[in-house]
Amino acid sequence: MVAAAAATPAADSVVPFGGAALGPNSLTTPDTPVVGMASTPDGKGYWLVASDGGIFTFGDASFYGSAGGAPLHDPVVGMASTPDGKGYWLVASDGGIFTFGDASFYGSAGGAPLHDPVVGMASTPDGKGYWLVASDGGIFTFGDACF
Repeated sequence: MVAAAAATPAADSVVPFGGAALGPNSLTTPDTPVVGMASTPDGKGYWLVASDGGIFTFGDASFYGSAGGAPLHDPVVGMASTPDGKGYWLVASDGGIFTFGDASFYGSAGGAPLHDPVVGMASTPDGKGYWLVASDGGIFTFGDACF
């Protein structure tokens, strides 16, 4: 028996796996590449962020603002959502942080001389801090995030 070949998704599409559902989105085509995503607390929605700071909502994710259209010193490279899903942080490759909704600002590496660029971030479980990670594995802690 020969198995049927799986369809290859388009390069600009989101493909759900397991119990994930593909919900309606807020905008279909980003102007710049998508570089990060975060899920809503109930797992029924998610946000995508593009390198220009544009935010795209899917499922039950709400829009709380974006950096899209704003002049950025460096491109956005990642995001994290707040524990209640009513906000999110964006991080740029220079370590700059942008807050939206109920996400609080706890500091940033923006303006600091970095050996390697920041490539991602994660929120602490209580949302009162976050970690930034650089491409060399360096970790930067802010708020109640422990090193």
